[in-house]
Order: sequence, then structure tokens, then C-alpha cells
Amino acid sequence: MLIGILQTGLAPEALAPTMGDYPDMFARLLDGHGFTFRTFPVVNGVFPAGVHDCDGWLITGSKHGAYEDHPWIPPLEDFIRAAFAARVPVVGICFGHQIIAQAMGGRVEKYAGGWSVGPTAYDFDGETVTLNAWHQDQVVQRPPGATVLARSGFCENAALLYDDRALTIQAHPEFQADFVDGLMKTRAIGVVPDPLLQTAATKLDTPLDDTSIAARIAAFFKTPRA
Repeated sequence: MLIGILQTGLAPEALAPTMGDYPDMFARLLDGHGFTFRTFPVVNGVFPAGVHDCDGWLITGSKHGAYEDHPWIPPLEDFIRAAFAARVPVVGICFGHQIIAQAMGGRVEKYAGGWSVGPTAYDFDGETVTLNAWHQDQVVQRPPGATVLARSGFCENAALLYDDRALTIQAHPEFQADFVDGLMKTRAIGVVPDPLLQTAATKLDTPLDDTSIAARIAAFFKTPRA
């Protein structure tokens, strides 16, 4: 399968040379599942010609908010709705999770409860799953037809399933400990409260369930569709 990566943000310049950009992280996460990848930097206004250009789509994380006024956000929402209508599978991670919800009638807000950073435990479809989180924005109202797959005490809509059309996850299965540590040293200063960063730093060596989530994402993409 050819998976189109819709890149909606850029890794910090200080980290990308050694750790790669977001499409590189997803290629590593999904390595071994039989996919090839093509990246479209929609954050720079570069879009596919149509939803059938690839067999499935993956929308990355971003430092931007889904509710912000950027020229590439409305066409991205149109693309999401077109993919839904054509039943071309879409996976969304963090910002991708949020923009899909917003495009389909949900609501995304800067969460008044603050940030979630670092290894975080989720009740994922009845199983406890630990993934790295990095977000303040949340889906606070899920769209019609979306089923909750995962939640935590901090994030009620931590993963959503839209039948066989979309699978979306708020956490970052593609983020490893070194990248989160790098984010804390680059993007977090003066943005994320220091006590939260200090607590997250003590948990960075927590084992993650990224492999099982990668398998879930791969299985979703490979689900037979009419």
C-alpha cells in the first residue's frame, strides 16, 4: 500500500538533522508492515491532486491549532471530507486527530486543564496503553458517528474510530524519548509549566506501547473495503 503523509507541521530545526522530520518518524513506526510512503507538505500549501492518489492517508502532528486561521486548513478539511466520502482510509495523529474531528463536525479547543507531556497511560479499547503525549489542544466534542476507542483522566476523546474511514489518536506513537526530551528543551520553555516538564523528564524511560499501536494502525489501513 502507498500511504500519503499529509505533513501539517515541521520538527524543530535543532532536532530534525539527527532525529528526522515527522514523515521519517512515521516511516520508522510503520516499518515492516508493507507500506511505502509519499509526503505532501500541506503546511506549505502542497496538496495531492485527489484522494485516490494514494491508498490511504496519514495526517501528522503540528505546532498549529486546528482552529487557527491558516490558508491550508480549509482545503485540508475539504480533503478529509472527500476521503470520507470516497472511503479512502485516513489516520490522524495529534493535530491530525483534531483536524479530522473538526472537519467532520466536532470541536477542538485549547484545553483549560493544561498540557499532557511525556509517557501517558490510556484506557485503549479495554487495554492499558502507554504512549508519549505532547498537546494542550483537545477534541472536546466528538463528531457524529465517531466512537471513542481510548481515553484518560486528562483526555476523554484520546482516540476515535469513524467506522472504516478514519482512525485517530491524540498521543504520539511516533515520538520516542529522545525526541520528547528535545521538544522539552526547544519548544516547551516558557510554554509548558516547569513542574510538568520536570515530572515528564523523570518518566521518559517508561516503556511505550508504540509497536502495538503501529500494528493497530497497519491493520486499519489494510482492512478490506468495498
